[in-house]
Amino acid sequence: MRLYKIFIATGTMLIISALFLCLHNFMESEKAYKISQENLSELKKLIPEPPDENVSVFDYDIPEEDIFKPYDEDKNENPEEKEKIYGEDAQSEYPEITYITVNEYYYVGYISLPSLGIELPVLDGWSYPSLQISPCLYSGNPQDNNMIIAAHNYNNHFGQIGNLNSGDEIYFTDCDGKTYGYNVVNTQYISGYDADSMFRGSENEWDLTLFTCTLDGRTRVTVRAQRID
Repeated sequence: MRLYKIFIATGTMLIISALFLCLHNFMESEKAYKISQENLSELKKLIPEPPDENVSVFDYDIPEEDIFKPYDEDKNENPEEKEKIYGEDAQSEYPEITYITVNEYYYVGYISLPSLGIELPVLDGWSYPSLQISPCLYSGNPQDNNMIIAAHNYNNHFGQIGNLNSGDEIYFTDCDGKTYGYNVVNTQYISGYDADSMFRGSENEWDLTLFTCTLDGRTRVTVRAQRID
């Protein structure tokens, strides 16, 4: 009888612990969603409108000397100035991705998943504390068609990406105002210990990857997508 009571007490404690954990995760999810949506609203205000590619520079009333400005080698290609701004390994005049600061967070753009009704800002670089705020740029960039974005499995973040179907659309808008479109190719489940598989695959197979961990943390739900021209 005593052993039976111990089992009952242990089971009750486990149930209470599970309920507490679910409540904690729900509160964390709601907090993260609130912060991400507030920052998304501010981010959209700061992202410039993309230039109209169909409009020629000659359609604007701009003095000719400003359109055909002479090349200033010292100004544009000063290696010391480039090193000062971008570091010793600077290879070009501009960094690969433009970011915008909102409430002390550095964002590279925002991602839209229309079929799931989700739109979220994407932080520049990832860390576990950052994942509790918003999806993060894990690797790559949209220009090189090798971007990988990670997010927590919160229901309002990437917790639903396993429900994406082949052909579903994904959009990423960078901080220069350019939007990149993608179609979902497939969904994979990769071991949390197999980091190499996250990068594996040819350029013809996928241009964008989204991933999040399963609830037990042992597997990563991984969505691959191809660029829409």
